[in-house]
Amino acid sequence: MARYTCSFTVAVSPDHLQPSLIEVLQSCDFDIIYDTGDYIMAREIPGHVAFAKLVTVEVLIDKSMATDQEIRMNFVIKNEELPLQVDNHCHDKFYEVQEAVAQNRHWQLLESVAG
Repeated sequence: MARYTCSFTVAVSPDHLQPSLIEVLQSCDFDIIYDTGDYIMAREIPGHVAFAKLVTVEVLIDKSMATDQEIRMNFVIKNEELPLQVDNHCHDKFYEVQEAVAQNRHWQLLESVAG
């Protein structure tokens, strides 16, 4: 199973985070399948890759450390594909999500940590 993690701290008001985050995931061809307000799960839209390569994104919004101006989000991006090569579909989607979060116009990226 391929699995990549990263954390982002962004400057955004709490009211704008949820819709902006959903927009970011949808722009990367993910469909939101679960949303509790502080946890979002999204799955890649089927049709472009084999079923085992479909990527799932889990986002945990850390509201315990949030302020009115900054929020930390933890991402887990994974699929059932064995990561036999560094350049695999899951890693490509991981990079795409990282870029989309970093370039989002609705917030300012303060910190990015890939794990």
